[in-house]
Amino acid sequence: MAKAKPVIGWREWVVVPELSAIPIKAKIDTGARTSALHAFDLSVDERSEGTWATFEIHPTQRSLAHRSRVSYPVHAFRNVKSSTGHSERRPVIRTVMKIAGYRYRIDLTLTSRDEMGFRMLLGRAAIRRRFVVDPGSSFLLTKTIKETGDSTTS
Repeated sequence: MAKAKPVIGWREWVVVPELSAIPIKAKIDTGARTSALHAFDLSVDERSEGTWATFEIHPTQRSLAHRSRVSYPVHAFRNVKSSTGHSERRPVIRTVMKIAGYRYRIDLTLTSRDEMGFRMLLGRAAIRRRFVVDPGSSFLLTKTIKETGDSTTS
């Protein structure tokens, strides 16, 4: 018998430890294939070791607290179409995501999400075969992170 998948809500706290130890409130979006991370002051440059993206993140919504500047290797570029039909070519990084006691390597596109309500969006590719989404609930696996300030998420 197959092992039951953990159930997550439509929003959960996620840590991307290779970028920041601070939890990011992520929207789980089964309508989006690709995951996205809010990155500002983004630049992409060629180095001897390949293509790198340099950007700033501030994981806390409506706050510049915990903001940091990051350089990370670009895995690929992807054309992503928004819900409004606008297409954008975005750099993709391959990194680790931690949610509660689970740890997975995922692809994240980098883009400005200033106008969006969440700093991170987790699409189908990141959650497929790993979680079941309960769209009527929030923070099913990570409800204590905000209250306790625990950034380890197990």
